[in-house]
Amino acid sequence: MAVRNTQKGFEVKETILKSIPDAKVDVMELDLSSMAYVMDFATKYGSSGLPLHVLIIQTLKHLKLRHHYLRYTLHSCFFKFTKFVKMGSTGTNHQAVELVVTRTEEPTLVPPYEKTEKGLHFLSNLDQNIAVIVRTIYCFKSEEKGNETAAEVIKDALSKVLVHYYPAAGRLTISQEGKLIVDCTNEGAVFVEAEANCNIKDIGDHTKPDPVTLGKLVYDIPGAKNILEIPPLVVQVTKFKCGGFVIGLGMNHNLFDGIAAMEFVNSWSRIARGLPLKEPPFLDRAILKARNPPVIEFPHEEFAEIEDVSNTADLYKEELAYRSFCFTPEDLENLKIKATADGQMSKCTTFEALSAFVWKARTESLKMKPEQKTKLLFAVDGRSRFEPPLPEAYSGNGIVLTNAICTAGDQIEKPLSFTVKLVHDAVKIVTDSYMRSAIDYFEVTRARPSLSSTLLITTWSKLSFHANDFGWGEPIMSGPVALPEKEVILFLSHGDGRKSVNVLLGLPVTAMKTFEQLMKQV
Repeated sequence: MAVRNTQKGFEVKETILKSIPDAKVDVMELDLSSMAYVMDFATKYGSSGLPLHVLIIQTLKHLKLRHHYLRYTLHSCFFKFTKFVKMGSTGTNHQAVELVVTRTEEPTLVPPYEKTEKGLHFLSNLDQNIAVIVRTIYCFKSEEKGNETAAEVIKDALSKVLVHYYPAAGRLTISQEGKLIVDCTNEGAVFVEAEANCNIKDIGDHTKPDPVTLGKLVYDIPGAKNILEIPPLVVQVTKFKCGGFVIGLGMNHNLFDGIAAMEFVNSWSRIARGLPLKEPPFLDRAILKARNPPVIEFPHEEFAEIEDVSNTADLYKEELAYRSFCFTPEDLENLKIKATADGQMSKCTTFEALSAFVWKARTESLKMKPEQKTKLLFAVDGRSRFEPPLPEAYSGNGIVLTNAICTAGDQIEKPLSFTVKLVHDAVKIVTDSYMRSAIDYFEVTRARPSLSSTLLITTWSKLSFHANDFGWGEPIMSGPVALPEKEVILFLSHGDGRKSVNVLLGLPVTAMKTFEQLMKQV
C-alpha cells in the first residue's frame, strides 16, 4: 500500500484485514523514482472504482517493490496522490507549501520558578565527549483543544521543571582544568513563540532529518560561534493554522543523554498537566569521577584514527541523499535467522543483527578497498552495568561508546555472522572495568572519538518520544531535525506497538543507490 502517511496507511490496512483476513497487504511509501508510476496510481485511485485492496495489489505488482524498501522516510504527513500529481513534484522533500515561520515575540529567558542552587556543576568525562546540540521536534494536534494557550502552558511548566533540573538553566563554561563545566547562574532557558503559515500536515516529511525545513521549528542562537555561546536548553513553540503546534528543542548533549533527555521532557509534560514528577532527578555526576591515579585497562580504539585509504572523502563531496528504511518485526526476525544460519552464533539480539547488516551494507556502498579498516561506534547504556549501578533517576550521560573494527574485505566477503559477532563482542566488553577505564582514558588523553572511516549508530528506538503529553495528547509525530554528522545512522521505533525500526541515514547519491539495493536483501 503506497502512502504518504503510514499512520493512515496502517488504519486502512486494518480495515482491509477485517474484511479480507487472508489479504497480503503491507504499508509502504510511494516510489517517486518515476512520475509515470505516480500519475498512473493517482489516476486509478480516483477513477477505477475498484475495491481498494484490489487496486493496491495491482499497483504493487506494477511497482515491483518489496514492503521493507522505502525510497524515502515512512514518517510523513497525509498527502493525497491527486494533490501530488497536480503539483508535479519529483523532489525528495514533497512539501505542499514552503514553511514560513515568524517569531511573534522576541526570545525571552525562562528561569527556574523558585530559587535554586548556584555555583559550578561538575560534568563527568562521559559528559565531556559529546559537545553537540541535539535538535528534536514534537508535533501536537488535538481535535478538541486548540493551540491558543499552548505557549503559556508550556512556558509556565518549563519554569517549574527547571527547579528540579536547574543546571539546564545555567551556562557552559571552562573549568580551571580545561574541561566543560556548568555555571549554575539560573539565567534560564531560551524561549521563543512563533507562528507558521500552514497546517502541520503541509510541512511534509517532518521526521526525516531535514535541517532546512525542520530547522525553522528550532531556534538557533544568532551569531553563536561555539557550544559555550549556546544555552543548554532552547525551546520554540510554533503554532500552526490547523490548531496544532510544534515544540522544537535544542538540548545540549553534555547535560543529557537520550534517556535523561526523555525523562526531562516527560517530567516537564507531567507538570504541564498538573502532575508531580515521578521521581526527582539525580544530578550529582561526581559518582563518575575519574580514579586517582587513572587506570587504563583497555586499548579504547573508539578514539583511534583510521586512515582513509579508500579516499571516501572524495565520494562525500557529492550531494548527500537522505533515506529511511523500515524494518518490520518480520524483517528483524529474518535478519536474526540469517545472522545465525551458518552456526557461528547460536543467537543474537535485534540490535546486533540490524547494526551488522547496515554496517556491512554501508561499507559495500562506499566501495571501500579490501584493505581499508572500517570502524563501528555505538553507545551502550551503562546505568545498570556500573558496579554499583547508577541511580535510576541519574540525569546525565550514562552511555559509553564501544567499537568494532575490521577490514572492508573481511566484512564484505564473509557471511553476516562475522560482522554480527564483532558487534556482539563490542557489547559484551562493556563492563564496569571497561567504562571506568574509558573515563580514565579521557582524563589522561583528553581524546575525542574519531569518525574517520567510521559508522556511528545512534539508537533512539527505545526512547519514549511518543509518550510525552503536555495536555494535548501524545505527539502525532516526533523526531530529529538533522543527523549530527554524515557518519551517523539513527534507529527509530515505528509502527504498531513501536515494534518496527526505521533506519535513517545520509549517503552520497551514488552510494545510496547501492545501499537501497542491498536493503532489499533482508
